[in-house]
Amino acid sequence: MPLPTVILPGYFAAASDYRELEKSLVDRGFPTVTVPLGKGDWLPTFGGRSMVPILRQLDRTVKQMLQQYGVPQINLVGHSAGGWISRIYLGEKPYTIHGDVLEDAGLWEAHPYVNTLITLGTPHVSQERWTRKNLDFVKIHYPGAFHPQVRYVCAAGKAVFGKRGFGTWLAYKSYELTVGKGETWGDGITPVEAAVLDGAENLVLEGVWHSPRSPGKWYGSPEVLPAWIEYLR
Repeated sequence: MPLPTVILPGYFAAASDYRELEKSLVDRGFPTVTVPLGKGDWLPTFGGRSMVPILRQLDRTVKQMLQQYGVPQINLVGHSAGGWISRIYLGEKPYTIHGDVLEDAGLWEAHPYVNTLITLGTPHVSQERWTRKNLDFVKIHYPGAFHPQVRYVCAAGKAVFGKRGFGTWLAYKSYELTVGKGETWGDGITPVEAAVLDGAENLVLEGVWHSPRSPGKWYGSPEVLPAWIEYLR
């Protein structure tokens, strides 16, 4: 049996948004659970604040899966911001930059428990002022596919070219806030160049949008799953 998988939702997303993805993985033989977040659980993190509330729930879920299945490791799937939050969780450096936890909080240094980290549409860099403090922490301390014993797989969607026009303005502004330019390819929210990491197995998926609420197929759609599901074995 493959290792169990934990899904960490994207920013302000609830676990319920990932039920179809979770079921698709379970139906294909991958024991899977989504970190049980509601949209309200993200409120304390708003405006670039600490991700400790999310790390607590992630850590609790991972430990429950390790115990339930009696395994030494899990696979971790982080969608959007869930990807870079997962990288904080893997790392050794105490995430104390917001002054809300002590260095011995035990909400990081989890890389021994993670076999594979798959990020889906994750902005691994950003120039947006509210997220830079958190993302710079990750970028500075854990550049690229940082932990050699962890397999990093980064999926980037290539569905929308950002332009200053009807139907592409949101993508343009989102890309611009992320990498400083709007005229580039991405999944409608995250530009391709921000969703990949040096040293990772980087996948650029044609026609794939950012989230389950997107107008087209997204990373968790049944027809897209074959592009990355085998990395969970």
